[in-house]
Amino acid sequence: HWLDAMVNVVTLSRSLISSSARISELINSVKAYTYMDQSPMQEIDIHEGLENTLIMLRHRLAETQIVREYDRQLPRIVVRGSEINQVWTHLIDNAITATNACGLLTLRTSREDEWLVVEIADNGCGIPRAMQDQLFQPMFANQTSDPTKGLGLETVQRIVVERHRGQVRFASIPGDTRFQVYLPLKATR
Repeated sequence: HWLDAMVNVVTLSRSLISSSARISELINSVKAYTYMDQSPMQEIDIHEGLENTLIMLRHRLAETQIVREYDRQLPRIVVRGSEINQVWTHLIDNAITATNACGLLTLRTSREDEWLVVEIADNGCGIPRAMQDQLFQPMFANQTSDPTKGLGLETVQRIVVERHRGQVRFASIPGDTRFQVYLPLKATR
């Protein structure tokens, strides 16, 4: 009985240590994701925001294959960090939904002239052409998404275009949907 009890204690201890490490990682990611205790505008590494968003959405990424094609030479940029992470959350969440959480999600970063470009692509069902003109309208939700998420792309547009003077572009056919977010490399306040 004593030996059995000791094995159980060791097993439980290992489980507790592992769980504590996961909780600590999640808390650190939440703090970084929301930019708690920081001014609204911060100089950020765009890749850290993308990675923190993936951690926040880990529970939805079950069978999703993630491909990262990051340009690590990109400079840090000055943005409203928590707002930009909302953009990644909406776009990645939509991609997960479009692929039924078992497809391919590709994250790319690059520089194009004076723009930092983030592309979020998926191999899901695509956005029907008839719906593409309405995509950024408030309360619009296409057939593949939850109707309660009807402000997602409108929020993306507002944050990127109005708050950061950037651009949002997309292209979609079945099996290949890409959203590109263009953020100015020089801050606009």
